[in-house]
Amino acid sequence: MSKSPLPSKRVILLNKPFQVLSQFSPHEGKTTLAEFIEQPGIYPAGRLDFDSEGLLLLTGDGQLQHRLTDPRHKLPKTYWAQVEGEVSQQALQRLQTGVVLKDGKTKPARAVAIPEPHRLWQRNPPIRYRANIPTTWIELTITEGRNRQVRRMTAAVGYPTLRLIRCAIGPWSIGNLQPGEHRENTVPHDLLQSSGSKTARTSPRRGRYYQRSRAR
Repeated sequence: MSKSPLPSKRVILLNKPFQVLSQFSPHEGKTTLAEFIEQPGIYPAGRLDFDSEGLLLLTGDGQLQHRLTDPRHKLPKTYWAQVEGEVSQQALQRLQTGVVLKDGKTKPARAVAIPEPHRLWQRNPPIRYRANIPTTWIELTITEGRNRQVRRMTAAVGYPTLRLIRCAIGPWSIGNLQPGEHRENTVPHDLLQSSGSKTARTSPRRGRYYQRSRAR
């Protein structure tokens, strides 16, 4: 029996496993979202790198997808980053105030050292540990969406990221979802209001949403 379309006021929260593409269409034999979700007419609201894990939002509403991914709205995203070495307070302060990358200085972020996250699942395959070199977990919240931003930020302050998990986007968190698991959730009223504006018209096409530009 086929599933009904996802209601416009709801989103799907997926814990994307390691080495899974954030798309449904096949690509070079890699694992895609089609292995985990059979819901018709939905598409990712944003992306998560192939080698990153954690929370990915999916929706069937083009205007809501635009609202969730538009950097002007600064929807915060929180990550757990396992980095190589014992992170110094100076490095955390640099992450907090912004670090200079090739595409410019990052905006201020929240960055704190944390214990290993509670109920963390095992990654398959696991990270490669180096003898006599400790690792540190950092919780990092950013409001930008640059390509591989968190990895570049930690590397810029001297601590390469070994494992990266997105644990929250705006009002949604990964909760108890295990890799490959998903659940439906509601959309807060304020996000529904802003997604209903007429400033952008969006439509699904080939697994993504494309904004229709207007002549000015």
